[in-house]
Amino acid sequence: MYAKITQKTEKKTKRNLITEMAETVVSFLLSQLSTLLLDEGRLSGRLGKDIQEIKAELGYMIAFLRVAETKQEDDPRLQEWIRQVREAAYDTEDVLDEFMLRFDCNRRPDGYIGAFRRIFASMKNLRARHRIASEVQQIKKRTAAIFERQQRYKFEYGITDQTSEGHDAPNNISWRINRDEALLVEEAKLVGIDGPKRLLISQLLDSRSQLKVVSVLGMGGLGKTTLIRRVYEDTEIIREFELRAWVTVSQTLCQVEELIKDLIEQFCREIFKKSTRPEISYMKSYGLKIYLKELLQDKRYLIVLDDVWDTDIWNNIKFALPEGGDYGNRVVLTTRKNNVASAPHFDSHGYLHKMEPLSFEESWTLFCKRTFAEDQCCPAHLKNVCESILGKCEGLPLAIVVISGFLTLKDKKNLNEWEMVRRGLGAELEGSGKLDRIKNILSLSYNELPYYLRTCLLYLSIFPEDYPIPCSSLTSLWVAERFVQSKGGMILEEVAQEYLRELINRSLIQVTDECEDGLPLKCRIHDLLREILVSKSRELNIMTISNTAGNSSRCPESDEKVRRLVIHSFVADGNSSLLQLHGECNCFKHLRSLITFGSIQSSLSKSYINKILCRGGSRRLLKILDLRNSQLDEIPVEVFNLIHLRCLCLRSTRLEVVPKAIGKLENLEILDLAETRVSELPKDILKLQKLRQLLAFNRAGYTKDYMVGGIKAPYRIGGLQSLLCLYIIDADSDNTEVREIGKLTKLRMLGITNLRREDGRELCSSLEKLKSLIGLEVSSIHRDEVIDLDQCASSSLSSSLRFLRRLFLWGRLEKLPQWIPSLRGLTRVKLCWSEMEDDPLESFEHLPNLSGLYLTQAYRGEGLRFRAGGFLKLKRLSLRKSRGMKWVRVEEGAMPNLQALRLTDLKLMEELPGGIQHLTKLRLVSLNNMSGNLIEKLVRGDGDEGISQERRKIAHVPQVKIANYINTDNKWQVCYL
Repeated sequence: MYAKITQKTEKKTKRNLITEMAETVVSFLLSQLSTLLLDEGRLSGRLGKDIQEIKAELGYMIAFLRVAETKQEDDPRLQEWIRQVREAAYDTEDVLDEFMLRFDCNRRPDGYIGAFRRIFASMKNLRARHRIASEVQQIKKRTAAIFERQQRYKFEYGITDQTSEGHDAPNNISWRINRDEALLVEEAKLVGIDGPKRLLISQLLDSRSQLKVVSVLGMGGLGKTTLIRRVYEDTEIIREFELRAWVTVSQTLCQVEELIKDLIEQFCREIFKKSTRPEISYMKSYGLKIYLKELLQDKRYLIVLDDVWDTDIWNNIKFALPEGGDYGNRVVLTTRKNNVASAPHFDSHGYLHKMEPLSFEESWTLFCKRTFAEDQCCPAHLKNVCESILGKCEGLPLAIVVISGFLTLKDKKNLNEWEMVRRGLGAELEGSGKLDRIKNILSLSYNELPYYLRTCLLYLSIFPEDYPIPCSSLTSLWVAERFVQSKGGMILEEVAQEYLRELINRSLIQVTDECEDGLPLKCRIHDLLREILVSKSRELNIMTISNTAGNSSRCPESDEKVRRLVIHSFVADGNSSLLQLHGECNCFKHLRSLITFGSIQSSLSKSYINKILCRGGSRRLLKILDLRNSQLDEIPVEVFNLIHLRCLCLRSTRLEVVPKAIGKLENLEILDLAETRVSELPKDILKLQKLRQLLAFNRAGYTKDYMVGGIKAPYRIGGLQSLLCLYIIDADSDNTEVREIGKLTKLRMLGITNLRREDGRELCSSLEKLKSLIGLEVSSIHRDEVIDLDQCASSSLSSSLRFLRRLFLWGRLEKLPQWIPSLRGLTRVKLCWSEMEDDPLESFEHLPNLSGLYLTQAYRGEGLRFRAGGFLKLKRLSLRKSRGMKWVRVEEGAMPNLQALRLTDLKLMEELPGGIQHLTKLRLVSLNNMSGNLIEKLVRGDGDEGISQERRKIAHVPQVKIANYINTDNKWQVCYL
């Protein structure tokens, strides 16, 4: 019976994935069409009407797709229909871009020369116009034929035109995979579960008498259900709670009425030893809540809500629970979504437990128990390959158990069989059926996403395995790819950040590095989830990934339409044939994005780009060109013909000069020249009126103690009115650049260097006009040059910069500008080489949101005192190179949330900060190149227990790191206490 149900569920799942993937593509195209029809006035006559008709037909198809997913048949005809919808969508976008490329009359110059060119172009483009109109007609015929097939499916499958309501909500995942994580209880219970189990039991049985909600958060497959089932069935829990009930929410269609009925039925069986009365089945939501509340009155109960996807579930359930009472009632909630886990804790006492992956030792134990059941020991000749396979699981219990079960069928004497599994793990997840259990669980979170988030998540498959993904680069690419939809009152970059937060909230993206205020800096995805996303992306033809290292090279087929090409590595050996194949095939005619990762030799880069971009005019439709970390020393001339290019990234290349031809890229929105050798931008950059981000700083003369070098911007840089980010430019000798900055009223991030004292007034005047600024970095022309930013009315400047979150100042400050303490939104402040006479702490201690403070040679005094009640939100503190500083004092009640303290090059300090023991949340103390006496006091033992007095002050700190220079070669000796 279970096998039949499983087979039926798998068919549903496969069909649903196909329809949802097609919906993603079609919906994305619709948003593209809408933008084009609203913003561009160049679609005229019959061609514009044809495009609108295509849009209408595709809109009807999406309504069908949302209903079709509820059908159970796994019909290959439906899959072919979906494929045709997808290709029609992509080809329509191609035709639109080709139209814009051919007939963009706004690019023609005025005057006699312009008139001549327009006449010549119109004669030249008559044939092209006819061809494009013909292609639109062909697409219309294709969509009409697809529509006719849709009608046939509607008849065969009984599908109505009604669009499924709330498709993006979890209500429509009721047919999805039944939760089988609980089936793993017997297999996983002995590994890595005892500690969390004891912790959760202690939370449930604590002395708190009010209702308490315990949330368990984690990605799919971490074993949340397994853990809670063990807790739920523990004898101590059974003894303490009079009533218990367990509801798997995803099996109740997420309908509150059904959920409450399930709870009532379980409680009635425990109270009355029988099922509920018949009239319960006719009750509505309000009556059911009253009944449940009366049933639980004066009783101690435990309720488990497993696999909750929506905060509305708790918001409805809490009104059905008795108010007041001192019985120590408990509710346990498991979820993959952070906002769901946090929701109950706003209005009730609670505890949030984040599930962690198994350690390698725990993973190895579980793996061996399942794979080598006889002696639970891995044969020596299989150890390396097993460790490699286990590394893919990344501590995910579900993956370990399922893959172990798969490996038990392999010949333990045949190493080649095991190597084939290791190499083909991605293919196994793609659809062999053998590892469907993992794929189904990990895909569940993806399936629940709205279509716009699915596209953004799929895009993460461009990054290589274990690649630290910069969040800013990711969101910028989303914007450039037009994956981000406009939202009232928000710029696209803000919407993209909201998308990222939502994917993090759903446990699909893991944050690996973040700012003090919680903003993510870098992220990653689980290896197995990445394999699934790569598979889906390939099926959707969202991207083609080419790994050109060794034998894993993949060249697109000659008849394949490559939309996005991602190259993960490029080595010299054995690539000549690959370049030839890539250049000769016609697969790049529809290319939209070219992205590279890893180091690429200069000669190979030029040859490769030439072969991709120079054969066929349609290849000029490229929109994303990201060649970061390649060894390019110049921009290939072919790039300047890419009129549709929105993003050009040459970060960390050897580029020294930006040609004047850059002005041809009129649709460019992102120009990333960070960490190159470029020192000056041509005046033609001013033609890029759509430019939103200009990142152009160099490493020339850079040291870790001073700001990176800026570049010289052209005269009248203020003409780039669309700029949101300008980082970093040099201030010129006559204040022109400083004055021009005030014209960039949309700026969110500004970095300016080489500032002189006399530039201060002009800079303050410009800053008053930048009312949307979030980040500001200012550097003087050299360390001893004074930065004078106190030449404007304090109230005026603090009002203009009320949204400022990050402030970095590099250079001398005679005094701290008066407007800075009024910036209540500041979360991060860095002062370098300020050399102030006055204590800077008094200006910062009452900033309500300050979470990071970094002071490098900022104060000339002998000591700093952190007063009680100050720095309430501070999490990270760094004090460096204050030559006269001898002591630091921390009063009780100061910095109550400090987590990391770094002290560097404070040679006169011979004791740890006084009162450091009051910092109870401190997790890291880092001491770098400090006084030898202080280090000796920490390391040597002089007490009864062999622990020095200084060491006792930080006994509560989990990690203490000491690093000192050991010789003149500036080599470090690092030790941990």
